[in-house]
Amino acid sequence: MGNGGKNSIGKNVFHLFYSTAFSSGLNALTLILLAHYLESHSYGMLSVALAFALIMGYFTDAGISVGVLREGSKKGIHLSAVISSYIKIRVVLLGITFAAGFFLIQLLYQNQPDLVKIMYCLIFPMVTGLAMQSISITYFQLVEEMQHLGMIRICSAVLLVVSISLGMLFSLQPNVVCFLYGCSYLLAGMGGIYLMSKRVVICFKSVFHKELLKNILSFIISGLLIVILPQLGPIILEKTLTLQQVGFFAVAYRIPSALYQIPGILAGAFYPALFKSYNNKGMTEHLQLHMVQIKLMGLTGMAMTIPLYYMPEMIIGSLFGEKWMFAASALRVLSFLLVLQSINVALADGLTTKDLQSRRTIVQAAAVAGGVGFYIFLSGQYGIEGAAFAGVSVEILSLAGFWLLNPARKTLAIKVLFPYLGSFAVLFSVFTYFAPARPVLAAALHLFCLFVILAADSELTQKLTGMTRKKHSAAEREVKNETSS
Repeated sequence: MGNGGKNSIGKNVFHLFYSTAFSSGLNALTLILLAHYLESHSYGMLSVALAFALIMGYFTDAGISVGVLREGSKKGIHLSAVISSYIKIRVVLLGITFAAGFFLIQLLYQNQPDLVKIMYCLIFPMVTGLAMQSISITYFQLVEEMQHLGMIRICSAVLLVVSISLGMLFSLQPNVVCFLYGCSYLLAGMGGIYLMSKRVVICFKSVFHKELLKNILSFIISGLLIVILPQLGPIILEKTLTLQQVGFFAVAYRIPSALYQIPGILAGAFYPALFKSYNNKGMTEHLQLHMVQIKLMGLTGMAMTIPLYYMPEMIIGSLFGEKWMFAASALRVLSFLLVLQSINVALADGLTTKDLQSRRTIVQAAAVAGGVGFYIFLSGQYGIEGAAFAGVSVEILSLAGFWLLNPARKTLAIKVLFPYLGSFAVLFSVFTYFAPARPVLAAALHLFCLFVILAADSELTQKLTGMTRKKHSAAEREVKNETSS
């Protein structure tokens, strides 16, 4: 069995867009429900447990999925053997991850039995479910049928909302709610494996496909750094702040984290195009496309940063209630994560698509090392606000690294980074100074100025117009070909 229903790129982008938007919305709803149900102390414990679960979830993959996509896309390959070998590796990694993870939990949190209980209740079903989801998602990526990938994501998010709602309805204890939280991932993972098993034969007696392990070390290091970076906050802050303060920080941090999915979709759309541009058309064409990506992702991040910065109290109060208002000041600072992360991911993709992955890994490693120091020092000195500044400092460090290690750094600075980030900073200073008592007006004016900047950039508008025309022409040709056939 194979990839009989391979989709076009346009269809796959569409499936990724709606599934990401819908599942992200439901995940955000879950966070809101949990914040209303749990006290800040319990929410802090949940945040620490989630951070551990996501890192352990990565170790059950350790970059092997990249090898599956590489090997499975080769001509003449026996897909069943590749997937069967992949599952064997994941089962072994799952066992090793649980043994190492639970040992580390006992070592670090032996004096906090309530936290350990919540971690066990959440981690066992969630990490197992994440591993199962990852296996099926990798398969559907390989055969380019993103509608099934989208179905798995949406199913997981729906089950998450249902499980948390049931926990609230029956007034269950926090550890039971955490168990239900993890079980939603497990059930979605089982559904994903079932869907995959209907498409490909899984035979554990087949010969192991050794090529899956080729160059695995570089993928492990890079992937691990990507996973660890956003989880640094809750893990380190548990040692420098109270769990109640960790809960407040987590509420503030998860809002920009959830919203980042939107510019992330843009990154996914540009990623393969940048590879093709560099391989087929050379450095000049790649640089032009890369600058379009940075501008679009930067403007998207800026547009989402603006309401979070000017109206944090309004957003926290309306979403989570008055008891979480202490998180508003942290949200104002963390709002800058959206613009910084959007530009950083675009800059990092520029390195990877020019075969400079090692430079990306160096910057990520420096960001993780710097992040540990930032979180320890700033949170210890200034509490939650210091932790928020630490998160922003990590992204500023990453921005500097990705830019300095890019061979086209001078062009990027002159044409993109300085004019866009400079105008953004100036506008923030002006509106913060002149309209401090009118946050809604300030946000509206700032958003209008962003629209003016977009319209005034003739190179960007011409490039976007050209890309739109190309897509329209390609769609017309596809319709004509289907009609003639």
